Amino acid sequence: MEKKDEYLVFTPGVLAYPLLFILLIWIVFWFEIRFGFDFNYLGVRPGEIIGLRGILFSPFIHSDIKHLFNNTIPLFVLSMSLFYFYKDVRWKVLLYGILLTGLLTWVIGRPANHIGASGVIYLLASFLFFKGIFSKYYRLIALSLIVVFMYGGMVWFVVPVDPGISWEGHLSGLAVGLLFAVIFKQKILKRPKFEWETPEYKEEEDEFMRQFDEKGNFIESREEDVEIEKEGLEQKQKVTYKYFYRSSGEDDGS
Repeated sequence: MEKKDEYLVFTPGVLAYPLLFILLIWIVFWFEIRFGFDFNYLGVRPGEIIGLRGILFSPFIHSDIKHLFNNTIPLFVLSMSLFYFYKDVRWKVLLYGILLTGLLTWVIGRPANHIGASGVIYLLASFLFFKGIFSKYYRLIALSLIVVFMYGGMVWFVVPVDPGISWEGHLSGLAVGLLFAVIFKQKILKRPKFEWETPEYKEEEDEFMRQFDEKGNFIESREEDVEIEKEGLEQKQKVTYKYFYRSSGEDDGS
């Protein structure tokens, strides 16, 4: 049990790497505004070979400050959760996830420039949710419920509800996150086993379970057993007092 708890240790990287990712995104946006550049052409462009470069560049490119701000907070929260709860596979999920999400967007996307980190956000949210459910461990299930509570509404944007939103990128991130939740099984925090779930457990030797019959009914103590217990208690509570008489005029030897 202690070994499992020691797995969840907060390290500087849990906070530093997500902050670095966010900082790079903001620096790219600042550079565009400050020097008058427009990097939108570096997004994922489906069906074009040159558009494959967007797989690497698109997560760092945003159309405006609103687009950037909407992605910043969920990206930071979800990536920090990934780095804390899944430290052994965090880089695989993040790096391979970015590549596969971008590639899938290039395959299924409309002919346009698909930019933004929203695909990565859907990747992280999907992985954290499904992996927590599959793990059956209460801490990771709780994380899944938090993800649903905070970002459950994002599921509506995996369909074409707005022509200005890359729903293909969202759907790609969701699919890749689910895929990773299935294939990454090793070195994942698992639900600890209770004593009665271990192979060494014997029900007949359990003092608590011996108080119940095979049908689960509580076995009441027999009257003779109660009397024996009472007698034993009375014997333990018996106290013997000894009195010594001495007259008032008798010398006490002092």
